[in-house]
Amino acid sequence: MAATWWKKLKQNSLARFGATVLAIFYLTVAFAEITAPYDPYEQQPNGSLLPPTTVYWRDQESGQFLGPHVYPVSQGPVDIETGSRETETDFSQPSPIRLWVKGAEYQLLQIKFPFVKSISFEESMQLEEVELFRGFTFDRHLFGTVGQGRWNIFGTDESARDQLSRLIHGGRISLSIGLVGIMISFPLGLLVGGISGYFGGTIDTIIMRLVEVIMTIPGFFLLVTLAAVLPAGLSSSQRFLLIVLILSFIGWAGLARIIRGEVLSLKERTFVQASQAMGGRSLHIILRHILPQTATYVIISATLAIPGYILFESGLSFIGLGIQQPDASWGNMLSSATNASILVLHPWLIWPPAALIVITVLCFNLLGDGLRDALDPRSLEE
Repeated sequence: MAATWWKKLKQNSLARFGATVLAIFYLTVAFAEITAPYDPYEQQPNGSLLPPTTVYWRDQESGQFLGPHVYPVSQGPVDIETGSRETETDFSQPSPIRLWVKGAEYQLLQIKFPFVKSISFEESMQLEEVELFRGFTFDRHLFGTVGQGRWNIFGTDESARDQLSRLIHGGRISLSIGLVGIMISFPLGLLVGGISGYFGGTIDTIIMRLVEVIMTIPGFFLLVTLAAVLPAGLSSSQRFLLIVLILSFIGWAGLARIIRGEVLSLKERTFVQASQAMGGRSLHIILRHILPQTATYVIISATLAIPGYILFESGLSFIGLGIQQPDASWGNMLSSATNASILVLHPWLIWPPAALIVITVLCFNLLGDGLRDALDPRSLEE
């Protein structure tokens, strides 16, 4: 059976494409310090709102072939009449583009996580960021330049920071929020749905009424309301944790309701009744025999649920209630679209994060559709 569904999934070209793109995205952001050419917080002198850097192959002064290289670029003075700024390029300092170049130092594989320090009515909830693993000091980057010139593939933002580096580091938040969310909400939904369907009666009634109440809560408006009242001093990692917890709180109810329906039919199966007759405990039967039978639906549902988490976070950050500057996420990078002049004059600030969000959501949906077709019991029987 395992070989059959895997073979069907590999034959689905769209699902294979989606899985490949997602694997590239996750590997890129997992090693963001290496794959990003520059520090996402570093500001270039006189480098705000620079367009994508032009790559040259011949020296612009001597005409000699140098291979791919760039030149130092800076913003010139503002034209009082037009309001535009002309870029100035120093053609006397060619900077070759190379792989595995030396750059800014960073801590490779460093792990930090926010923990709840205290909860009180007077001080609200206090979070503390704890370093779980210091990592290793390293200074190599996948690609970059040798010299004074910088290769800003997607230009720079208003604060003269490299846009590509911020996209890669921001992808850590935008891509991981869905994974962390389902790791919290899905086990909860599985367990609550399994208990409700297995025991039935009063327990089922109470749990399902609670589920229905949670399902009536408008998720996005709840996020906006709670995000708006968060303390202003929270770091991005702390906001990330709170957003995930809020999303997980409203995300498990729908799964619990569907799992409950699955369990209602599964508990009448022969293998469940046999386990009951042998004296198996209820929780053991639910976890060991019933819930594994729902794995097909859970895998598909999880794959299709992740884009929702990504879009929720992007929406919150877009309106300024999610991840805050100077930290990056695809949502808060997209918030520049609210400025009409940025949208018209500096489109490189808008289209890359927007395209990445669209591509990521599309790839998850393609992979989810492929898994649904491959794991369909009717197709497996054929």
